[in-house]
Amino acid sequence: MKNWFKQISILLFSGAALCISSCDEGDTVVDQVTAGTERGAILRTITVISNELPVGDDSGNFAVELEVQDSEDGELVNQVEVYVGFRDNTEEIGPGTNVEETLFATISSTTFTNGPFGLPRFTYSATLPDMLAHVNRTNDDITGGDQFTIRFELVLTDGRRFSFVNNTSTLTGSFFRSPFLYTPTVICPVQEDLFVGDYQLTVDPISPVGGVPIWNNQTVTISIGETSTERVFSAIYLEDLGIGNGPEEFKFNLICGKIVPLGGQATGLACVDNITLGPPVGDDVTSGTYDITDDSSFTIVFAEDESGDCGGSATNATATLTKI
Repeated sequence: MKNWFKQISILLFSGAALCISSCDEGDTVVDQVTAGTERGAILRTITVISNELPVGDDSGNFAVELEVQDSEDGELVNQVEVYVGFRDNTEEIGPGTNVEETLFATISSTTFTNGPFGLPRFTYSATLPDMLAHVNRTNDDITGGDQFTIRFELVLTDGRRFSFVNNTSTLTGSFFRSPFLYTPTVICPVQEDLFVGDYQLTVDPISPVGGVPIWNNQTVTISIGETSTERVFSAIYLEDLGIGNGPEEFKFNLICGKIVPLGGQATGLACVDNITLGPPVGDDVTSGTYDITDDSSFTIVFAEDESGDCGGSATNATATLTKI
């Protein structure tokens, strides 16, 4: 493959100016978002209590605390409907087909309690056995990486409905955190003291994009990521080119004996838009394996330049990590 290192550049991001102005009484964030629209409502995530479902663990559950917001402090909402579906992401186990969502539960507004800001809140949970029964699956039909979909729909007193399809980037952002849709993942549990700490990193082959190692041989520190089965380390991409880019995080999931890198992972460099790393490409390629009884060494197979930003095709590389 053609060497593209002369075209590689560091990604630079300019900060956007933030203008802050005073607001009249009642000119809250909710008022600003809903101004000029018919009265609506959102369901804000307060805390995701549990979002992982261990295989075979009947105590496993999805749980979330939510807050109802509308222009009448929650008085417009009559009830909340909960819909559950299933995404079969592992063809080798189970029927290999998804299950479309159907109504799973209804939550009356009479069960809401007042939160610290005078807005109604409620906590909702659904157990793994109940969700399995709802989608007509058993524990033998699921494995790590499969997902349930849990969607909330607000039903207003006038019959109007608000849910995932009504979302905008404003509503899903850091303040409102109102996705309406959650995807708890089936996992094979991994102890928090496994696959963490200092590891010696080596990568093969040399990068076709830069003509140097993707990551230099080095010691990296692996830590737990956003979930109990996610792991992350940091390293400088194409460091030997001396461009000056800094380290970027690389994340991967431990899924029932398989190691699956996340897609679209930043490298800090670009030829045109972004050079990213992700899951391996090819029909007969596995993304690496691990032994839950031995975390002394494992491999990760991943794709470099997965979108072809430098003009070529994505190619696979193998990272070997050996505990120090």
